[in-house]
Amino acid sequence: MAVDPLIELRNVNKHFGQLHVLQDINLTVGRGEVVVVIGPSGSGKSTLCRAINRLETIESGSITLDGRPLPAEGKDLAALRAEVGMVFQSFNLFAHKTVLENVSLAQVKVRRRKKDEADRRSRELLDRVGLASQAAKFPAQLSGGQQQRVAIARALAMDPKALLFDEPTSALDPEMIQEVLEVMLSLAEEGMTMVVVTHEMGFARSAANRVVFMADGRIVEDRPPQEFFTAPESARARDFLSKILKH
Repeated sequence: MAVDPLIELRNVNKHFGQLHVLQDINLTVGRGEVVVVIGPSGSGKSTLCRAINRLETIESGSITLDGRPLPAEGKDLAALRAEVGMVFQSFNLFAHKTVLENVSLAQVKVRRRKKDEADRRSRELLDRVGLASQAAKFPAQLSGGQQQRVAIARALAMDPKALLFDEPTSALDPEMIQEVLEVMLSLAEEGMTMVVVTHEMGFARSAANRVVFMADGRIVEDRPPQEFFTAPESARARDFLSKILKH
């Protein structure tokens, strides 16, 4: 298991009405690890991801970040969200603010950086995701792939300990998926701790230290990608892979 645990979930449970979406989830993500979470729709992947930065509350069990339990609400929760960046399916950029303002805003508000310092950091990160020339534009003037790369720069601007990705490419046209995955791959290579919910099996194979396969609210397998993809142990995983890898 992970040598230096950064994120730990112990016996985590969550219901939506009658539906038991997270069933006794135990998961440890080590510092610098990339854990890719895959599984059929409705298996609990996104809920798991959102529970880690408390966008979803849990009913029982515990989640700790860097040895500390997740705070319930208020200032501590805002601080936690700065420590654990999140990149969503739908970008969630502010439409009325420029790209630069989108990346700088939380740095000023949450990290209390001075505006010029925040802007300088934002420009560095926009350069890093290949969008330095787009700083003055508004999100609507960008492609979906570019907007998602801005969202990644915005999450990085907080200097998070970990990044969560909830199906970051599923709203994108096929030709834009690669440009986002390339940014994510470079982050993985640089040692960023990442939990990635995705349907992109190529990314799982190349970037993940571990693949976590979920079905019906449970973790069914948690193994290195080469083992998982070549010899899945469960019937559920074999069935899932046979459907996905045919396409």
